[in-house]
Amino acid sequence: MAGKPARPVNAIDQTRRMLSLVTYLRERPGARVEDVARAFGITEDELVSDLDVLPMCGTSFRGGDLLDIDTDGERIWWHNPAALAAEAAEPLRLAADEATALLVAARAVATLPGLRESDRQALLRATAKVETAAGEAAGASSRLSVTFESEGGVFADVDRAIAERRRLWIRYYSPARDEVTEREIDPIRLVSVGHTYVEAWCRRSEARRTFRLDRVAEIKILDEPSAPPEIELRDLSEALVQPAAEDPEVVVEVGPGGRWVAEYYPHDSADELPDGGLRITLRTPDPASLRRLALRLGRDGRIVSPPELADSARRAAREALAAYDGIEAADAVETPEAPQAVQAVPDGPDGRRE
Repeated sequence: MAGKPARPVNAIDQTRRMLSLVTYLRERPGARVEDVARAFGITEDELVSDLDVLPMCGTSFRGGDLLDIDTDGERIWWHNPAALAAEAAEPLRLAADEATALLVAARAVATLPGLRESDRQALLRATAKVETAAGEAAGASSRLSVTFESEGGVFADVDRAIAERRRLWIRYYSPARDEVTEREIDPIRLVSVGHTYVEAWCRRSEARRTFRLDRVAEIKILDEPSAPPEIELRDLSEALVQPAAEDPEVVVEVGPGGRWVAEYYPHDSADELPDGGLRITLRTPDPASLRRLALRLGRDGRIVSPPELADSARRAAREALAAYDGIEAADAVETPEAPQAVQAVPDGPDGRRE
């Protein structure tokens, strides 16, 4: 089942495909996996992934109403196609809280910047139908509203750029360097692993990069077409950061108090040290980003190699200590010793001098 997808798709494209897949399979009992994958322009692995989701869909969450679809790897079998037949369908009934939640969410999504106008109009038409069907239950929804934070606008622009295959310009904050950079990216897909990210081909670094949406300070959709190179999509189910074999190798030694590094950072090896610590070998496309890790570890760890990174971490630590020494020296000069009478004033109830 190996192979690369014809092109990356976003969640909206996948949903449209799966809806079409339901109709396609109902008309073709026992369809062959390779034939269906070819018809939809996807790999067999992608098709099987869709088939794993379809059994969680149906006209209701009752067992008999869910789609009973499975595959033996060669053919696809739908055991209850009658579940979607018109005569088997029951009128949809929404409770008041369900109708309110659905209407509030639909109106909020319709206000997202970057939403394609055709999608917005379709959503508004569907919302009007739900309002009519809900009757009095729809009244409460008119008194509620949802405002998306800036990430919502960024999400909409990224989703639109992926759908229209257009390049993006972004101003992005990188906490590892504590700086904001401007770059053009060719978006590949949106992923959610704790936070929402866009995986893209970065034209500044000419490499695949992942950007967290809430760190995008500004975004513009460009007229230039998006043309990322053909790259194999990674499985991000286990971890977002997945170093490549060609990334530079970094060796970090940590004491017992720094063993947590092996749990949070993907690594090639973690060897036990006599003092209860670990010697951790890992890879990263940006070794300089590990200076922050070295400062955070303090006496619980140090970078061993490469030598230039170890020297850079030592300089950063010395500069940080020097900054604190400068503050203490300034405080000593600017704050004269308090007279004895003032020192004798008792502490207030909150522990501060009054």
